[in-house]
Amino acid sequence: MPRRGERRTTTSRPPRPAPAPAGSVGIREVIYARSAEECRAAIDPSAFASPLLAAQLADTWVDYHRKNNLKTVHGYDRAIRSFVPFAVKIMRQWGIDPAQARLEDERIDFPEIIYRWEQDLLTKYPENSRRPWGLDRCLIALLSHWAQRAPRVPERLRRRAEAPAGLSRVTCEVLDEFTNAERLQLKGAAQAALRGLEKRLAHGRELLATGDDPREYGWQELPNLVWAARHGLLSIAGLQAQFPSHVRYWPEHLRDFLADFGAGYRGVGGLLRALHWALYPREADLHAFRILLLLAMTDCTSDEIHALRVPDLEFNAEGVRVVQAKYRADRVRADFHPAGQEKGFSPVVGELNYHGRGEWDVPGLLRRLVEAGAMTREAYATQEWLFTAVEMRHGVRMEPARATFIDPGRRLTHWIAARTGPGRPFPDGVTQPHDIRRIRKTSKTTRVVALGGTLTDLAGDDHTVQVFQRHYAHGTTAHVLAAAAMNRAQSKVFDKISGRPTLVLPTEQARLGEPEVASALGVSAEQGIELRDGVLDMGVSNCKDPLDSPHSTPGKLCHVAPAMCMTCPNAVLFVSQLPQQLLLVDHIEHMRNVLAPTTWTAVWGKQSAALASVFAELAEHIPAARAAIAEQGVNLSLPLGMRTEYDR
Repeated sequence: MPRRGERRTTTSRPPRPAPAPAGSVGIREVIYARSAEECRAAIDPSAFASPLLAAQLADTWVDYHRKNNLKTVHGYDRAIRSFVPFAVKIMRQWGIDPAQARLEDERIDFPEIIYRWEQDLLTKYPENSRRPWGLDRCLIALLSHWAQRAPRVPERLRRRAEAPAGLSRVTCEVLDEFTNAERLQLKGAAQAALRGLEKRLAHGRELLATGDDPREYGWQELPNLVWAARHGLLSIAGLQAQFPSHVRYWPEHLRDFLADFGAGYRGVGGLLRALHWALYPREADLHAFRILLLLAMTDCTSDEIHALRVPDLEFNAEGVRVVQAKYRADRVRADFHPAGQEKGFSPVVGELNYHGRGEWDVPGLLRRLVEAGAMTREAYATQEWLFTAVEMRHGVRMEPARATFIDPGRRLTHWIAARTGPGRPFPDGVTQPHDIRRIRKTSKTTRVVALGGTLTDLAGDDHTVQVFQRHYAHGTTAHVLAAAAMNRAQSKVFDKISGRPTLVLPTEQARLGEPEVASALGVSAEQGIELRDGVLDMGVSNCKDPLDSPHSTPGKLCHVAPAMCMTCPNAVLFVSQLPQQLLLVDHIEHMRNVLAPTTWTAVWGKQSAALASVFAELAEHIPAARAAIAEQGVNLSLPLGMRTEYDR
């Protein structure tokens, strides 16, 4: 029998619930905004061979997205979809059941799996791709977030989560703008494509006006088929029931229509596309508007243009007011674009500028874009995007959606390729890469050419100086203009300081006091008298004005005489100074043996060449000057500062 205090109260506890089966793991979803459009990204852990591991990472992703208030998914879901299947493969090689694998499992060496996954990413993507680094960074961020909140974290995994990503970020090649010739080609091709689109839509509306319900009036008439496309009566199955399988058995007018409007598609699917594209723009048609608007709106990005809706435009007699949203920068601004008053009018003057041509300026282009998509918005009332295209969706039906310009066959490179070749707008092609951001940089180059000025002026209101310097000032055109400006500045300096002395013969030296002779030398009569009398003697030459030297600040005495006198336009040489000049040549040749060749060339090279030119003109006086040096014991007089500055 137990003693007092030894009796214990026992309570029954419910058994610990078993882990939920894979099929009951719910879908994790993140909702975010992209260009004012609600988007969803989801992960279903039950779709993975390791559902518990996928669920842990997906839960961490949802929590990380919510607590950091992320604007987009940033590739975290892609990192999970890439890592979990790879981890399953490695765990199976190790003999571990992936169905019950969790991050807390001490048996699984997750740092080793992460290392192998990183090496596998490098083999799957090109050498210059940033995707491996991006996926690795996202996974490490999720693991770090999980390790800070999980109650039991293996020490090795904790240390790996605290470390940076194992892969380094690749520096991609910086995009350059299109050349001026390519800019003109793109503009001309876009204008031609826009005219073709408007002609096609006008013909489609004419057919629609004469068409009627094909269920009552027949399926063989083209206007009736266009009417059916406008009222949503067409489908692949319906057309297959009305037309033979092979195009050659169709009526001739339908074959011609398919060739003109089908964009290369054949069969019933091509006819379905052609009938809709006679009424609605497709994505390839909208490239022309993107190119022309980016060339015209120098302060607008492709993302801002792409995100425009009909309510964002406010037209009036003077132009259009456009509300532009840059979602990555959380900035919304309203800009007014004036209409061209006359042919050739352009709000910003510049040779390389995109000139407004009435309907080709910003208000005109936006009006035409609104008109091109008017029937699309009428038929599909939910679409307000300016860049709405009607395309084949899921291979069975034509539906509208905002153009993305990223699907196969619908990118800018495909638009350019379709117009490349003999007799086309791009006979020699367009330089790669065919990236719409290069159009943006071309428009920024227009601003550089038109405005010039400092980086602050060029950055304008839509960029900081740092952003403009990092992303736009590196372009070829900007470099060429900067180099040209530098060359002009240097040429002015060199023209000023690069000259040769004026030689004065003994017969002319005695007449320097006369006004006519002094004026021919470019000095006043008083300066001529001072030169004649040796008042302006600088040692190896005379100087017209020692206080106006190109090598010194105006008003201050020249501090480089006589070292630079041989290359100064102010210098005046008398034959009587030849002994000093010969001694200076001897000194220069002596310094050739003392100084390094590059140093001697930089310090004395130009003076040596100038003296050689002087001696060539006064060759008959050289023997007498050499004799005077020997007979009179002439010595070279150089300032002490010159010896310390030039002879070391």
